[in-house]
Amino acid sequence: MAALTQTGCQVTSTSQRITVASAGSISSLDPAQVSTVHSLQLLSALGDPLYSLNDDGSLQPRLAASKPTISADGRLVTIPLRTDVRFHDGTRFDAEAMAFSLRRFLRIGTLSYVVGDRIKAVEVAAPYVLRLTLNRRSTSLEGLLTSINLTPLSPRAYAEHKDSFLHDNFVGTGAYRLTKFNEKQQRLEPFEQYWGEAPKNPGLDLISLSNSTALFGALRSGEVDVLLSASIDEDQRHALNQQAKRGDLHETVGPAMEIGYITLLSNSAPLSDQRLRQAIALSLDRDEVSERVSYGLRRPLRALIPPSLPGGGVTPWPKHNPKQAKTLLMQSGYCQGTQLEVPLTFRSNVPADKLLALTWQAQVQRDLAECMVLKLDGVESTTVYRQLGEGAFKAVILDWLGSYPDPEAYLNPLLSCSNAEGHICLDGEAAISGSFWSAPGLQTALQDSDSVRGAPRVAVLNTIEKLTVEGAAYIPVWLESPRSWSQRSLKPPQYNRSGFLRLAELQRVSHKQENN
Repeated sequence: MAALTQTGCQVTSTSQRITVASAGSISSLDPAQVSTVHSLQLLSALGDPLYSLNDDGSLQPRLAASKPTISADGRLVTIPLRTDVRFHDGTRFDAEAMAFSLRRFLRIGTLSYVVGDRIKAVEVAAPYVLRLTLNRRSTSLEGLLTSINLTPLSPRAYAEHKDSFLHDNFVGTGAYRLTKFNEKQQRLEPFEQYWGEAPKNPGLDLISLSNSTALFGALRSGEVDVLLSASIDEDQRHALNQQAKRGDLHETVGPAMEIGYITLLSNSAPLSDQRLRQAIALSLDRDEVSERVSYGLRRPLRALIPPSLPGGGVTPWPKHNPKQAKTLLMQSGYCQGTQLEVPLTFRSNVPADKLLALTWQAQVQRDLAECMVLKLDGVESTTVYRQLGEGAFKAVILDWLGSYPDPEAYLNPLLSCSNAEGHICLDGEAAISGSFWSAPGLQTALQDSDSVRGAPRVAVLNTIEKLTVEGAAYIPVWLESPRSWSQRSLKPPQYNRSGFLRLAELQRVSHKQENN
């Protein structure tokens, strides 16, 4: 960690290195496995994707030399690669190295929805030309190629891990190389042979602190330069927001891409009754939740697709309507001396979850006391994720950030199903995500949405959302923007379009600039 001096009540760093703090430990650095925002943010500094997105949503080549060429039938994708890239261990980056990494991901990657069933073969067409053969035309492929999960790995460094994960090291092509790693601290040094623009700082120390109060205090005291975390207490988020408005800190807000939602277990009683799931959805007052839980910083959401993506900007989920909820509950035999008891699980280490659960519980008590009651249970998040696919939770609060900015990255992880019987998903992402819900025609619609563009695609996406509203196995709650706070001694940070803070652009400013 940076050397520190005490000035008045605030600590001032004497190092030009920059310390970035967040909550939660990092258990793996393998891009074939990582899925948490915290881990992906780190990978975005250590590796490069083939493409990134410009502000207008168009593809910008990164490790690719130009935009991909796609055959007339949409099944052959040719990607020319840069010729001036080295891995951190000195290995040359070329089509063989990229093919090695993609094939490895296809063999062992745990995030199957990232590639789905699209990529049939990965070929080396020339020393610096990669060719992908697809099983079907894929509209979302361009977005997929921006995913940091598909960042290339050095074939030499991963020779003994071509079929297994390497959790505690990373050898890629990014602007930084990793020089120290444990679950709580990572040290990054600029990579001297980086092909692109050099980082604007001499290095980064990324640290994880144990709780919200520690993170809040570390930023307020100046012990850390940047606080990069949504997992702090909502009152403290609000306090930092107000402090930034007074000009004491920088507050940076990224694109709103993270959704908060509730999953309902649909394959067992009592919530196998669709009317009960619909009644539960109608009992939630999102506007009140947004204001009471987050001071309005988390925006109410009534769709699964974020508004900035194709098919987004609609509000198919119904508004709060306790009268209609009561009617549905009565039709299912409740409200006549019988209460529907719904166990609601929240992640005990995510402060916003508990506040959401308490607020919703109070709403139900106020509006539907004779018909329904929410029973709260806090469970640590790693346990929640481990048990989701076992059908352990009747109702559980979760959040999701797509691996790339495309509707498919939000719909498929929740809805895709490889084996369904009626409205029950037996195998697939819908089972893994804990709802076990499907609907006739849903899987076909998901594939159709990935084969067309423009207005036809939006129409299919709207159909999928309507089917999901009727099924009511998911309840969107709010939309979250990534948010960070930093000292005035730094130039205001920026997020990229994928929602990652641009760590290589973190830069200290002079005292004169700081005081302006």
